[in-house]
Amino acid sequence: MPVLVASDLDRTLIYSSAALSLTMPDARAPRLLCVEVHESKPLSYMTETAAGLLTDLADAAVFVPTTTRTRKQYLRINLPGPTPKYAICANGGHLLVDGVSDYDWHASVTARLADECASLAEVQEHLLRAADPVWVRKHRVADDLFAYLVVERELLPQDWVKELAVWAENRGWTVSLQGRKIYAVPKPLTKSAAVHEVARRTGADLTLAAGDSLLDADLLLAADKGWRPSHGELADSGWTAPDITSLPERGVLAGERILREFLRASGDRP
Repeated sequence: MPVLVASDLDRTLIYSSAALSLTMPDARAPRLLCVEVHESKPLSYMTETAAGLLTDLADAAVFVPTTTRTRKQYLRINLPGPTPKYAICANGGHLLVDGVSDYDWHASVTARLADECASLAEVQEHLLRAADPVWVRKHRVADDLFAYLVVERELLPQDWVKELAVWAENRGWTVSLQGRKIYAVPKPLTKSAAVHEVARRTGADLTLAAGDSLLDADLLLAADKGWRPSHGELADSGWTAPDITSLPERGVLAGERILREFLRASGDRP
């Protein structure tokens, strides 16, 4: 039976220039590999050591990138090693198989959203009314499934995200603050549901996972073993659960540690 490894990408395995500053040492800084370029600009990195570990992981397990990114945003990432057969995008709204969204999966997700929570249009309208242009830089909709704001964190009112979360909770949505982005995501739109589907298709009987944000909590809870770094929403809130290991590492070095844990757990099974 194969091992399935489902991992968040941003601020878990790959890091933007801003996220590198979480714990990038000046002395003996690790060598970095650029894994994403957009509009001729390098955007995301991992250490060269992490790149080698990820390549090794492809031989030991079914590696499934599991991200809140849209399909387009995910496909511009060039991860080392063989191209994963499966990838989960838009927080579970799209299950990619050989780079193509699975039509039946996406249709089942959109039907469930229509039945169980407020519409995207209602949430968009609220965000446009409630968010102040003084600190909002962009309003975005991701794959017609959820919305997010790009904000200036230093100008963001202290309680605004909490107030938005209360409003969203009553409408079947959840709110997550990650770096400069505030996400509003329907509760039924989960990474864990898509991971269960990949496990069913591959016959995997052991699932490993990693992530750093509130939107990764359901993924970690659904796994047999999980890891989170000491940065991000989950660390800031002190979130933990059985079979979830809180790692001491922060920043890009946490990506290396997570991949080592994946490899160790993949090889330790009976």
